[in-house]
Amino acid sequence: MASGQQKAEQNLNSFRSWVATQTDPDFKQIIFRGQLNRGEIAKAIGCGKSALNQNPALKKELANLETELRNKGILPQLSKAAKEGTSKPKKYDSTANRKSLDSKRVSTLEAENIELKAKVKELESKLARFGELNETLSEMGFMPR
Repeated sequence: MASGQQKAEQNLNSFRSWVATQTDPDFKQIIFRGQLNRGEIAKAIGCGKSALNQNPALKKELANLETELRNKGILPQLSKAAKEGTSKPKKYDSTANRKSLDSKRVSTLEAENIELKAKVKELESKLARFGELNETLSEMGFMPR
């Protein structure tokens, strides 16, 4: 069984071989959201997608390849936001889960509120109708005890 370093080197060599066999039209076929499709690359070189992010040498070569393809006009140029976002890690939002739960709870309560308002209107109309009937019966002297 190969060690992690040997597997990383093997993946890097597979990537280099794969890049050497690809043409510009081949790269155009695997563009996804402005970059090369990581899943397709992983399948082609026989590794997991995580290797493309966790293997520093492979990650660097992939970034260099994408830069070269951008210079050739095969991949679209990065926007300012994308350039700034690549250098900074994403901020962790500890309240995101809570906000999601609150949003679901609010929508459930709003639906329940609408149902209850409809029921109140229905009961108020029945009360008005029976109130008139009660008044009529009391005027006629047929009040139940």
